[in-house]
Amino acid sequence: MRIELTTVPGSPERPNEDWAATALPASGQGGTLVLLDGVTPPQGDDGCVHSVPWFTARLGGSLVELSGSRRDLPLTEVLAESIRRTADGHRFSCDLSHVRTPQATVVMARWDEHEIEHLVLSDSVLLFESPDGSVRALLDDRIDRLPPGSLATEAIADAQARNKEGGFFTAAADPSVAARAVTGRTPRAEVRALAALTDGASRWTEMFREGDWAACLGVLHKEGAQGLIDRVRALEDADTGRTHLRRSKTHDDATAVYAVL
Repeated sequence: MRIELTTVPGSPERPNEDWAATALPASGQGGTLVLLDGVTPPQGDDGCVHSVPWFTARLGGSLVELSGSRRDLPLTEVLAESIRRTADGHRFSCDLSHVRTPQATVVMARWDEHEIEHLVLSDSVLLFESPDGSVRALLDDRIDRLPPGSLATEAIADAQARNKEGGFFTAAADPSVAARAVTGRTPRAEVRALAALTDGASRWTEMFREGDWAACLGVLHKEGAQGLIDRVRALEDADTGRTHLRRSKTHDDATAVYAVL
């Protein structure tokens, strides 16, 4: 088994709000992968005294621990309990009802010798490559299906779409959001490699259209996680006319986890 993990902050002046980890059991018969993309709040009060990196570290640590120690729990229950634990760590000091309380997108994969479980919540990406080389993207595409104008401003997104019915969902302080995640199980024999990408890394396909998901995984095979992120950074720097970037930040935190099973 080969696993690579690379994360690069969008700016050296800001803390990296992505978080990722992998774990393998002592038996060597399986593993788990967790990737979070913390949501940067707008300037101003978000009701919390803690930073987004504090939140992603607490949530991510719980997800790794529970997905390994409680393999009897489905990933939705692992996520729900981890959200509950994290909320309990600051509910008495912070306003967890605030629409911008710290939150994150979530990707999880957990495998043993028989199958791979997956969970995706919001706009990070999970890729499965089959033995014949075909690639399946496991996505939560609710953001892509929002009515036009739903994300025109942060205020509109918060009022109409964020963690609302008919909108999109992130892991924040409400454990019930776990039931909104995209989940499934795949026979282990049908997957030879997998990758998890925050949207800062998936820009290579989703924003710059340099290749489809199979081509993206091909870059990971040949150049590794750092190679994919280096390619994204080069494309961002070259887009001086903001043809692709438009209203997006020039560099976003970018994280890629790549595993050959």
